[in-house]
Amino acid sequence: MRKSANANEELTRYPHTGRFLLGRLRRGMGDREKRILENAITETETITEPRRIVHRGKVYDRSSMLIEGFVLRTLDGPEQRYGVSFHVPGDFVDLHCFALKRLDHNIDTIGSVTLGYVPHDRLAEIMRDEPHLARLFWFSTLLDAAMHREWVMKLEQLTAPRRLAHIFAEIWRRLEMVGLGDAGGFDTPLTQSDLAEMSGSTTIHANRAIKELRERGIAEMTRGRIDIPDRDALEAFAKFEPDYLYGEGTLAHREGPE
Repeated sequence: MRKSANANEELTRYPHTGRFLLGRLRRGMGDREKRILENAITETETITEPRRIVHRGKVYDRSSMLIEGFVLRTLDGPEQRYGVSFHVPGDFVDLHCFALKRLDHNIDTIGSVTLGYVPHDRLAEIMRDEPHLARLFWFSTLLDAAMHREWVMKLEQLTAPRRLAHIFAEIWRRLEMVGLGDAGGFDTPLTQSDLAEMSGSTTIHANRAIKELRERGIAEMTRGRIDIPDRDALEAFAKFEPDYLYGEGTLAHREGPE
């Protein structure tokens, strides 16, 4: 309940950026820094159909804060797309564009999303004038790298059903950290095709994995919803440890009052 209350309070004051680093280092941001970040967004856009918002190799002069919805970081293979990480509201999904200009991957929307755009010249001003906020941006990109490493390791270690269970466990935790999700699971526009791309399998294998999770009583996927009756069973099956999310556990990093 407290996490949801914190999210509501932040969104009331900062409707576009109130979920940024919520459940992690947001408590270390002062009101002035939060206002600077909120005011850095010069434009918002709601996208209702799947769209590639960042194309590999293209130069960009702005970065995107995910306000609502979900996006997938992807690579295009010779026969199919591969999902290499997943983003939830509050993520600064392509802050990497500020430093790299051209990314080696794509960013695709899933379902309906709302994005807030921050021009790179504004980011340059923040980096120059606001060193603590700049460090939090750096933390955000390093967090993306930590999650990507976990995905790479689990892709090698786990069978398809366990990989899907791990994806469900991670998404659920991350949604809870930003005041979304609920005690029984979470809402999501993910399709079986999306899950196949995220788990490095075919749609047929993903369908079989979803069936196994259902038969084991671990997770039930219906249109727009993942229901999970037993979190402990899900996380044990997935061999999921949330430390790499830097929100709790041995790697938790706190700034400011609890």
